Amino acid sequence: MHLRRITADNVYRVCTLSDTLSADQRGMVADNGISLAEAHFADAAWYRAVYLGEEPIGFLLLDLGMDPDEPGVSLWRFMIAGPHQGRGYGRRVLETVVAHLRARGTTSLYTSYGQGPGSPEGFYRSLGFEPTGELVEDEIEAVLRW
Repeated sequence: MHLRRITADNVYRVCTLSDTLSADQRGMVADNGISLAEAHFADAAWYRAVYLGEEPIGFLLLDLGMDPDEPGVSLWRFMIAGPHQGRGYGRRVLETVVAHLRARGTTSLYTSYGQGPGSPEGFYRSLGFEPTGELVEDEIEAVLRW
């Protein structure tokens, strides 16, 4: 499993991964196409496709925290295609991202999530993310510190 740049050659396949999520999950995370469009207008966006061999199975979007009013690096969007969930791929991707951030001197990773059916709260908590007590656009903000 590895991260790969999103290019004209793979953007369509990455965008259609959103269609593999359950209806509840689709209510919790923005469509990959929308996320890519937003990333193109953000100064500090870093995004990649998650690949298993030659097959795209997920999408990752970080906000690298260039705004001095923001707390640091944020996991802006993250998804693993429905058929590939529950196999540890999401955990492995985020462990890889954390190792990369740690090597660059970063000490935390923020994210936010909604509550209810389809919520990724259990996944993030299993990785060690803890709620900060703050809300981000009506979502619970959580942080992973190392």
